Amino acid sequence: MPTADGFDWFADMVSSALMPTAFMLREGTGFHAEGSVLDLGPVRVSRFSYSPLHSRRTPALIRKGDPEQYQLGLVTRGSAWFSQHGHESEARVTDMVLWDTSRPYESGSGTDGRNVDVIVLQIPKTQMLLSSRQADRLLAQSFPVGSGMGAILAGFLVGLADNGRDCRPQDLNRLGNMAVDLATSYLTQQLGAVGEAPERPRAHVLRRRIDTFIEHNLGDPDLTPRVIAERHHISLRSLYALFDGQHEGVATSIRRRRLEHCRADLVNPDLRRQSIQSIAARWGFTSPTAFSRSFRATYGTTPNEFRADVLKSAGSQTAGKAGSPRTARTPAGSACQAQ
Repeated sequence: MPTADGFDWFADMVSSALMPTAFMLREGTGFHAEGSVLDLGPVRVSRFSYSPLHSRRTPALIRKGDPEQYQLGLVTRGSAWFSQHGHESEARVTDMVLWDTSRPYESGSGTDGRNVDVIVLQIPKTQMLLSSRQADRLLAQSFPVGSGMGAILAGFLVGLADNGRDCRPQDLNRLGNMAVDLATSYLTQQLGAVGEAPERPRAHVLRRRIDTFIEHNLGDPDLTPRVIAERHHISLRSLYALFDGQHEGVATSIRRRRLEHCRADLVNPDLRRQSIQSIAARWGFTSPTAFSRSFRATYGTTPNEFRADVLKSAGSQTAGKAGSPRTARTPAGSACQAQ
């Protein structure tokens, strides 16, 4: 694109993918930018490459839109400086920096005239395991990631940005949780509190591990709260305490997930020849009667009625398309690169 159009595209993309931000291009320079975004459930990994520029997030822009995230940036080429909450630092290759989308900040890049590449891990504040007071101490600080935990985290983020799109959709949430866990461990290390990590993060990480275990073992009809507690070397009481205050308990969570998977399989056209009983058994239901009762209590219809309605609706849509006249359409495309 022409420089002006490419710059506007980049500003719109960053404002949409990260947060509303004002950008200023260095005078007398051309502009090149690339960007991509990978959704990992509530977590995101974004990658940007761009020419030298200056950015600012003001109180007015925060009011315009705030994703309420902590964003952890990994510089993979060039350098950039960041200023927020009374802190200022310069991040070079293999450095990381943390910022808060709910606070004003300024940033500049390419003081040496080179393009900058950065990978950004976007962590919703509801997912951040550090307290806001702890996170505030880390804002706009430059952290090296050349070795140890930092190198592991950096390699993981690069791997996500490079290969995340090749993963199955059901794996992306787990990868997002893993990224948050690694980032939390690394940031806690930067606080100098490795041996005294807050109790909430420990409990939160354990509950995530249990959530993943449940998801992987839904097809086991013997999956019960007691089995989960034993496999994670905690008491049954401790397991219930982990889920205390959540919108559902352990057994309810298992039943809900099983029903959701059954419902998804019942609407899957590739599985229409499989019996309802075999689908239910695949997800841990050993009694057809109990499965039908639970399904109806949750969705207001029996599995047989639900599947019949879905197939009938699909058949009506197919017939409607077959009987409608065809019109020529121009394929629509979207720019992924500006230059």
